[in-house]
Amino acid sequence: MVDLDKLQKEIYQNKVDKGFDASDTRGNIFRQFCHIHGEVSEAFDAYFKGLDTLGEELADVCIFVLGLCEIKGISLEQEILKKIEKNKNRIYEKKNGVFVKAEGVE
Repeated sequence: MVDLDKLQKEIYQNKVDKGFDASDTRGNIFRQFCHIHGEVSEAFDAYFKGLDTLGEELADVCIFVLGLCEIKGISLEQEILKKIEKNKNRIYEKKNGVFVKAEGVE
């Protein structure tokens, strides 16, 4: 079993050890989101081109997300567990052949 909280700390420490900006400044947080966007784009490109690097690119996405969570003091593990539970209880309706959240339901 993977301990995401532990991984967050390891990823953050690696940023610090390698001299990357791991501060909680507005500019750095903006850069982190840009890196995440870039990694998602690389993952899409790998998928679209049928490259065998898709898994590695998806890992990069997760690494940047976990690093950002650690910088911001967010436990991604706890947030995922809460969101899974929320999604289990969410009610969906099929409209025009597509499932959408029922109106008036969070």
